[in-house]
Amino acid sequence: MSDAALEAIEREVVDCRLCPRLVAWREEVARVKRAAFAGEEYWGRPLPGFGDPAARVLVLGLAPAAHGGNRTGRIFTGDRSGDWLFAALWRAGFASQATSVSLDDGLRMKDCFVAAAVRCAPPANRPLPSERDNCLPYLERELAALARLRVIVCLGGFAWDAALRVLRAPRPRPKFAHGAEAGVGRLTLIGCYHPSQQNTFTGRLTEAMMDAVFNRARELARA
Repeated sequence: MSDAALEAIEREVVDCRLCPRLVAWREEVARVKRAAFAGEEYWGRPLPGFGDPAARVLVLGLAPAAHGGNRTGRIFTGDRSGDWLFAALWRAGFASQATSVSLDDGLRMKDCFVAAAVRCAPPANRPLPSERDNCLPYLERELAALARLRVIVCLGGFAWDAALRVLRAPRPRPKFAHGAEAGVGRLTLIGCYHPSQQNTFTGRLTEAMMDAVFNRARELARA
């Protein structure tokens, strides 16, 4: 693993302005703000991955939330999807605590790295294919720097597709499903429904279902 390589990627990600639509949106959200966070200074920039440089498990999401990661400066931090995700990671032994609320909250990842396929908050949470493609080289470089990586947990179909693309998986590519597994080279992909409110409020995704995914990821990582 290479701490220096990950730090170099982080610096490039934070300064990225490749996608004009995303730049405009993330900065507008940071300027206008949500009423509940009116007194806070928003991050308003792209988000690098974060976690353990020696990680054997990568959690891959879709993109930062406009008033979550785009506000706090860390992916899945300060929103309800993150509440679900980090509680599950803590139960599985991958996180030092069950909450992720700010950059200085003391959270430490253990054997786990967290990133998003698209690094800026997109309008309506829907990145364009061109925006995805602009971001994928960052993920590719992170995968190369995470030399011990064995497993990628893909939160949702968008992340699953992005991982298969960056790994250049041969066609026909395996389809996304919750609990699906696909071997690509040295890595195993595991599908997991995204912990969005649409999925957690309706019961489509339960805590037990997330626990099963991360327990399986831990098992594969340690095999």
